[in-house]
Amino acid sequence: MIGRGALADLVMGARMAVTGGREGWTRALLTAVGVGIGVAMLLLATAVPGALDARQARGDARDDLRMGEQVAAGPGTLLVHPVDAEFRGRPVRGRLLRPEGPAAPVPPGLTALPGPGEVVVSPALRRLLDSPAGPLFAPRLGGARVTGTIADEGLAGPHELAYYQGDDRLTDASGATRLDRFGGGLPGEGLGPVLMLLVAVIFVVLLLPIAVFLGSAVRYGGERRDRRLAALRLVGADTTMVRRIAAGEAAAGALLGVAVGIGFLLAGRQLVPLVTLYDISVYASDIRPPVALLLAVVLAVPALAVLVAMLALRAVVVEPLGVTRRGTPVRRRLWWRLLLPAAGLALLLPVAGLREGEGGITRWLVPAGAVLLLIGTVTLLPWLTDLLVRRLRGGPVPWQLAVRRVQLDSATSARLVNGIAVAVAGTIGLQMLFAGIAGDFTTASGQDTTRAQVQVQFRDQPDLAGVLRQLGGAEGVTAATGTLSTGANVGSPDGPPVEIRVGDCAALAEFARLDRCVDGDTFLASDPGDPVAVPAGAMLTVEDGSRWRVPTTARAAQARPDPAGWMQNGVLVTPGAVAGTLGPLRSTVYLQLDPAAPDAVEHVRNATAAIDLTTPVSVLSSTIESPRFADIRRGLAIGTVVTLVLIATSMLVGTLEQLRERRRLLAMLVAVGTRRSTLGWSVLWQTALPVGVGLVLAVGFGLALGAALLRMVQAPVSVAWPVVGFSVGLGALTVLAVTGLSLPLLWRLTRADGLRTE
Repeated sequence: MIGRGALADLVMGARMAVTGGREGWTRALLTAVGVGIGVAMLLLATAVPGALDARQARGDARDDLRMGEQVAAGPGTLLVHPVDAEFRGRPVRGRLLRPEGPAAPVPPGLTALPGPGEVVVSPALRRLLDSPAGPLFAPRLGGARVTGTIADEGLAGPHELAYYQGDDRLTDASGATRLDRFGGGLPGEGLGPVLMLLVAVIFVVLLLPIAVFLGSAVRYGGERRDRRLAALRLVGADTTMVRRIAAGEAAAGALLGVAVGIGFLLAGRQLVPLVTLYDISVYASDIRPPVALLLAVVLAVPALAVLVAMLALRAVVVEPLGVTRRGTPVRRRLWWRLLLPAAGLALLLPVAGLREGEGGITRWLVPAGAVLLLIGTVTLLPWLTDLLVRRLRGGPVPWQLAVRRVQLDSATSARLVNGIAVAVAGTIGLQMLFAGIAGDFTTASGQDTTRAQVQVQFRDQPDLAGVLRQLGGAEGVTAATGTLSTGANVGSPDGPPVEIRVGDCAALAEFARLDRCVDGDTFLASDPGDPVAVPAGAMLTVEDGSRWRVPTTARAAQARPDPAGWMQNGVLVTPGAVAGTLGPLRSTVYLQLDPAAPDAVEHVRNATAAIDLTTPVSVLSSTIESPRFADIRRGLAIGTVVTLVLIATSMLVGTLEQLRERRRLLAMLVAVGTRRSTLGWSVLWQTALPVGVGLVLAVGFGLALGAALLRMVQAPVSVAWPVVGFSVGLGALTVLAVTGLSLPLLWRLTRADGLRTE
């Protein structure tokens, strides 16, 4: 139980945190803002998994994929055909619907199914249609009339482009899926051990700078607090009372910061629907920190504030007439500062072989080792800064002012840049890991983008000349080739399958290496590694049951991968060699686009929709990346952006607090003739010195972290120097931004009225 006297001391400290006139309120406001930013970021981090789960739940509720599930037609069934696409790099989710009875299921977010010629769109798609870019997208709706808007429960996020369109032409044969309900699809695949490692380290890298920032924010106003405590000692307070008062003041400031942080989160989440990062958007209601984690943050932040305050008081002796911190600081010891990074490496290096399996202990060793290694930058930064500035002498006046300030209190300067050092080190380590394992999650597609950039395959479109004329005439298309194809079997319907492809010589050359070709020729294309014997004159059974004989003049040709990367054995026929019918024919078209026409793909999609709304347009790419890996990389990019904003804000708040602490000194310097530009440069150098040291440490520890993580996944250790340079450049840019934003306050503090005192 806390005694009455101790409680009174704590209450006195809490009152001191929020009283003292304008000066006291300014100090409390700075502390509250600093702590509030950190608390808001922590709560946001705890809310991210829930927001993504809510987004996933809405996606699961509207799921219409049925892998192998057969549903009989009836009054409660619905035919659905996906028509997903892209528009200027943004994914578009489209569905064609045809009810088969009055009780057909309705997708989430809709009150009724759209009829033929009607379409219900998401709010983002409605805005797109109403924008100047709308006419470029509208043709894909086939002239359908917009009759409604999809509600929030039917969308993954507020910025999703989606629509449901009624189409009475859908049938089973057209590729539509029959279902009697939405939702209940297959569960998503889990993360493998390497991806779990990525997620764990990402959370460490993104959350650790926030914790470091909180530790710095709760120490704002430390010099003035020590002077107030000295005044209390003068009127009779003993050392124990002083510590209790300091604890009460720190806890009150932290609690005020927690309240401000919750306010920041509540206000900031209203802006969340306005933001889209890497095609991911969520609703404001999705940002809900779990109650348990919310209580943990509310309790942990004041406890951290009290702990930091007590640790800070250990370094000073509060006497009635002042504090000994104004004297020469004790030289910092190095040995214990090396223990943390050494322990981190000791935890990381023995863990290897994540490709074979994931042990339970690994999930704890990896984050723990990363935390200890990154904290090594925090512990070593003051020591290294102190070591550097002790040897600096001379130079211009701004440089001397900055060096002298850092010499007097290098720890305070180092605290401002700890976040940058940790973030840069973590970013370098993670990017090394991403680069090292990217090959495991990125595979070569085999597609040749030098021969074609777009492939369009129609399910049933025998008018190849019309298709080539329509697609080849789309804006931005420079060349178009195509073939007609159908499946067949050699001899009986149970014979070896082959593909019959009809086209001119230029089109057939995309599928085989032809020595010579004129209209009327036939070629038997086969892969030497997997030949299919189709002799000249063989009888083929076509898909529809009809029969077609291969001309006896057919010549052998070596098959080659088509632009889409597929190598097919079959019969290549020029139009002059086709005799009789070949049954149902499908059109396959390859298009080359003008790189100077950025919307060429969009015009191709519109031209394709004019022929058949259900035909997808495939953009060829030389590589295919794992969706899970891409999602994690996008998550890292989003988190890095948010963390960098936090670091810049924290440095700005800390710099403003330091300027406030020294306003009388700054005003005196101007009064005796120091130019304001000199003081501005001194602020820049005062920030740049510890930042430079911190970046050197960050590069070293980041490379060590990256090497350890790569060793764990048994990948070769390589350094992406452009990433290192980019990370260091971001740190330098942050220094310039913080200095520039702090100049207005510096000019105001250096006015003559800054000499006033009470």
